[in-house]
Amino acid sequence: MNKKQLEIMRSGKGFIAALDQSGGSTPKALLAYGVPDTAYKSEEEMFEKVHEMRTRIIKSDAFNSNRILGTILFENTMERKIDASYTADYLWEEKGIVPFLKIDKGLCDLISGVQLMKPMPELASLLQRAKERKIFGTKMRSVIKEASESGIKLIVEQQFAVAKKVISYGLVPIIEPEVDINSPTKKEAEAILLKYIFEELEKLGPNDLVMFKLTLPTVLNLYAPLMNDPRVVRVVALSGGYSLSHANDLLMLNKGMIASFSRALVADLRVTQSDKEFDKTLAKAVDSIYEASLT
Repeated sequence: MNKKQLEIMRSGKGFIAALDQSGGSTPKALLAYGVPDTAYKSEEEMFEKVHEMRTRIIKSDAFNSNRILGTILFENTMERKIDASYTADYLWEEKGIVPFLKIDKGLCDLISGVQLMKPMPELASLLQRAKERKIFGTKMRSVIKEASESGIKLIVEQQFAVAKKVISYGLVPIIEPEVDINSPTKKEAEAILLKYIFEELEKLGPNDLVMFKLTLPTVLNLYAPLMNDPRVVRVVALSGGYSLSHANDLLMLNKGMIASFSRALVADLRVTQSDKEFDKTLAKAVDSIYEASLT
């Protein structure tokens, strides 16, 4: 594990940029950017288009380590290059930004009010490649729709089981059990989630390090106690479909949490923008998220 990267993630000022839209969400991400599905004829061409978008974001002067601590990448992006360097190398060596990798393969159908992660039969080989590509940590997402004790317990147990495998490769996992912002029982679900997170945390070894990516909670500072555990490197917030301004407002109220926004970060970027317009638009989003992450 890179000690300098760990120190940045523990105490750096800034946020984590999520550039990890994968197979299923890529067409939506491209369409929002202004690239219709008629602009590519195959999956390979689609991934080429999204890599062009991500390269433009990462190479922008607005995308810098003064504001951004880390970036979450999709597997396909990890294997591609920016200029002559693999993406993770470019992020760290050229930008001073810590690289993470999304490792989940999407969500299962709804059961007991939750969506577990799909099986990951190739996880070991993916984690080995992540190490070779100098990835610092990973991220895996599951979703909670209802305040279901049994469902949320399953979610947390699965997340920690994968996290332990990640830790065994010397990487730091970001555990992301997202609570749907539209859930009518969001507040209750978050209380249950915190209870089971603490149960699983207690089972970790003293040197096992984890991070959490959590929905901005209904009860302010609900997740603050997690930040006191020495095994928790950082607690970050997902935007969950909130607008950028609303997500920022909520983030400011939750002390110690920093952002890890995806859609909210890139919502106003367009392929048709000039480089000057693009950089100005990205800088505005980056600056606002950075400011909200300082509280």
